[in-house]
Amino acid sequence: MPNPEPRTLRRDDCALLVIDMQAKLLPAIDGGEKALAKAVFLAEVAEKLGVPLLFTEQNPSGLGPTVPPLKPFVEQLFVKRHFSAAREPGFFEHLPPSRMTMVVTGAETHVCVLQTVLGLRERNYGVAVVADAVGSRYAADREAGLRRMAEHGAEIVTAEMVAFEWLDTCDHPDFKAVIALVKGL
Repeated sequence: MPNPEPRTLRRDDCALLVIDMQAKLLPAIDGGEKALAKAVFLAEVAEKLGVPLLFTEQNPSGLGPTVPPLKPFVEQLFVKRHFSAAREPGFFEHLPPSRMTMVVTGAETHVCVLQTVLGLRERNYGVAVVADAVGSRYAADREAGLRRMAEHGAEIVTAEMVAFEWLDTCDHPDFKAVIALVKGL
């Protein structure tokens, strides 16, 4: 059931969750380079605006580490074996306690992203899935994953939507810096 109350994403209520953007997985993702560019953009914006970041890695011995462009932003890393990070012991304890909305990027949309989002929704977290920063090996799987998450209350957003909602005003001290990042996309 979609969230009945419309609201903007507030940087003081959000954390950025980057799911399994890993070295051996990303090359197989349809549009993976574009999704990675948007995830890096969001990590840069989150860092500038003080939004906490959490990264997951699925079985890093098999899928490799987080890809190099995202490595500088890894504040917290949660290694998992379950496809859903939410099913992994200790995951919820790693989430920032004052942040009830997770902005989600990653791979694969229809597997680890979907299952983690469903687990977050089960715990009543607000979730915004960044459509242009998630990917699957096949476009049809990505679209099905996005549809299913929306049907279960996740908001489907874009990276720029998130950035401007986090900024809130053109008077924000980091407005020009974020605009420079937008222009660099």
